[in-house]
Amino acid sequence: MTNPRFRIFCGTFLAAAFMALAGCGSESAVEPAAAPGDVIAAALAHPERAGAERADDPLRKPAEVLAFTGVEPGMVVFEMEAGHGYYTELLSRIVGPTGSVIMQNPPAFDSFAGAAVERRLDGNRLPNVRHARCNFDELKADDGSVDIVTWFLGPHELYFMPAGVESLGDEERSYAEVYRVLKPGGYFVVLDHAARAGAPKSTGGDTHRIDPAIVKALAADAGFDLVDQSDILRNPDDNYDLSVFHPDVRRRTDRFLFKFIKPEDPSS
Repeated sequence: MTNPRFRIFCGTFLAAAFMALAGCGSESAVEPAAAPGDVIAAALAHPERAGAERADDPLRKPAEVLAFTGVEPGMVVFEMEAGHGYYTELLSRIVGPTGSVIMQNPPAFDSFAGAAVERRLDGNRLPNVRHARCNFDELKADDGSVDIVTWFLGPHELYFMPAGVESLGDEERSYAEVYRVLKPGGYFVVLDHAARAGAPKSTGGDTHRIDPAIVKALAADAGFDLVDQSDILRNPDDNYDLSVFHPDVRRRTDRFLFKFIKPEDPSS
């Protein structure tokens, strides 16, 4: 009679050998997915990233901001008011070839961002990015097609009127557009310069700030639920009476960061 311990040893050895053979030389073996933090770190360290933008990182804290958004490879991101594309470059690297980024700027911003956007996308260097020239209340994306909408340093622009432009978008329709393009369960992530509590909306055009309560109220009216907020860019020593471009506060303003969700069930 075979020793029971020998039978157990043989079974264990054969199982281990089978598992080893299944993993060796197999082209279909699945590599473990990189952790989101690793993907973000790789995007920040990418060799094509401009040195001037790297120099901005300590003040802008992109690793923390991007981690807060929940962006991952394969996602579709609509980036409202992308400007020159500081975050576009990073989002493009993070979502990778199976994802995409829609880089939006209002046509009125052409003189501000046009050449920089062209350089950013020249030669198809970010093939998963397309530039959308449209106002905030007419976003160029299909219904329910986007995983995340970001609006960084932008909601106050609804109350800013560049020379010769009546509006960059109606406030209620703009938030409704964000709701429209997001998938159920998708995130709307907002970052902006804070105004004093109770400050009027007109500060958006005067000092380029906005009371965070205004953003929360408009998002709620559009159907969003607030699910998270972060203090990583808060600065209680800010002078809220100064324009964000004033040298005493420039790049050191008090900034709020909110994450809203489009409910899976709008009736909930």
